[in-house]
Amino acid sequence: MAKLALINREAKRAATVAKFAAKRAALKAIINDATRSMEERLEARAKLQALPRDASPVRQRNRCALTGRPRGTFRKFGLCRGMIRDAAMRGDIPGLVKASW
Repeated sequence: MAKLALINREAKRAATVAKFAAKRAALKAIINDATRSMEERLEARAKLQALPRDASPVRQRNRCALTGRPRGTFRKFGLCRGMIRDAAMRGDIPGLVKASW
């Protein structure tokens, strides 16, 4: 089980990303708009850099919903590989069976 502080940190990052998503999208649209003046674009870039670092979605980390494990997490299930195996062996995931050929 991951430390609770790390799990809470990820939850806080997700909330920060959601809070600033619209503002970041608007600023990035201004920065990428070639019809705007260079001064406007530089001002938008400065405002984007002034936003919190955790407002960037690339700083988020996928974690297992059960254990909080940061690596080996499958997006489709939201679980790490070990928990997927346990759930599959119990039959909790419909359609997922152990491979045999």
